[in-house]
Amino acid sequence: MARDLDRLAGAIGEVMDRARAAGLDFFPMRYELCPPDVLYTFGAYGMPTRFSHWSFGKAYYLLRSQANLGLAKIYELVINSDPCYAFLLESNSLLENTLVAAHVVAHADFFKHNWRFQGTNRQMVHTMSAFAERVRLYEARLGREPVERFLDAGLAVAEQIDPFPGPRSEPGRDLALFLLERAPGLADWQRDILSSLREEALYFRPQMETKILNEGWATLWHARILREMDLPPADTLEFARLHAAVLGPHPHGLNPYRLGCHLLESIEARYGRERLFEVRAVETDVSLVRNYLTPELCEQLNLYVYAEQGGQWQVTATGWEAVRDALVRQLENCGLPYIFAEDDNYRQQGELYLRHGYDGIELDVTHLTHTLRHVHHIWRRPVHLETVLGGRRTLYTCTGKDVTSRAL
Repeated sequence: MARDLDRLAGAIGEVMDRARAAGLDFFPMRYELCPPDVLYTFGAYGMPTRFSHWSFGKAYYLLRSQANLGLAKIYELVINSDPCYAFLLESNSLLENTLVAAHVVAHADFFKHNWRFQGTNRQMVHTMSAFAERVRLYEARLGREPVERFLDAGLAVAEQIDPFPGPRSEPGRDLALFLLERAPGLADWQRDILSSLREEALYFRPQMETKILNEGWATLWHARILREMDLPPADTLEFARLHAAVLGPHPHGLNPYRLGCHLLESIEARYGRERLFEVRAVETDVSLVRNYLTPELCEQLNLYVYAEQGGQWQVTATGWEAVRDALVRQLENCGLPYIFAEDDNYRQQGELYLRHGYDGIELDVTHLTHTLRHVHHIWRRPVHLETVLGGRRTLYTCTGKDVTSRAL
């Protein structure tokens, strides 16, 4: 075991030296070797110090079941922090963990230099730990059920934030902040939970906005770093297999590793190494796809637009402009609907009126009704949501457990 750890430490040291020589500049790295159950837990929670909630347990069992059935395997988990924490799976081979080490070093470089991460809390590990402790204290004082019920409600709206708050923000754009500031009768512990959930959402938001770019950057550099290392022939073959699996197309969706890596390779081939590092610093997924997806890449990656028609999924467009525009729409606002808080005293009765920023994509009615109940739990008075269904303006109203709708 000691010899294996020495070999892994040596491989990680070489990875970091080669990364620096290639021009990567990253936070100090802290690698930890973890058993599978620990890594599945961290993966489900998104952070090793986060508060306890049933939804994270559900995610944990899904990850573990997928791994046990051979359907998926966690190869990487890295925390945007200073120092940067990366977790390696102790059941991985030396080669697999060397690949992961190279991959997460590039993530650390990306976290340090991409503009969307410049305002994030680099000590969020400690911030989340302190919040988790406060949640435990609230549960001990108030009982688990009311605290968990409010966590359910807060998590339902936490991602409805304005990632760029300021004087130019559209009024009511940040629903989580609107509820925090204006929901009547919130107790101090409820305000603390809502505020902390919003802070966590703001921390995770840049990662959601740069999934393709960030994973593409890490994949590009793990490949280059390992190709420069003096690997035994068997490991060279195994690396080729692992890397091909990372870049393989997904049968029912977009592989962000594949698209991001090919986009970055195309950018470097067309514009040079300096532009490659510039793109890493100044783009997000939306601008990356909008500015750099080409007809050649669409054809090379076999990208197309598909939709359900007549009860069957069918290809609806293959032209690169249609693919680009569909991708941009899918990535806009991280795929979340725009929900605006328009009136906190609707009908002069203290009711809350929300409006869906309809952009041609309808809301899922089941999700809508559940979410309205969560918002009502925070607001504690009737909540209304205006949206468009079947081409008609429709108003949903939640008065507690009941949710009704009517055409406008």
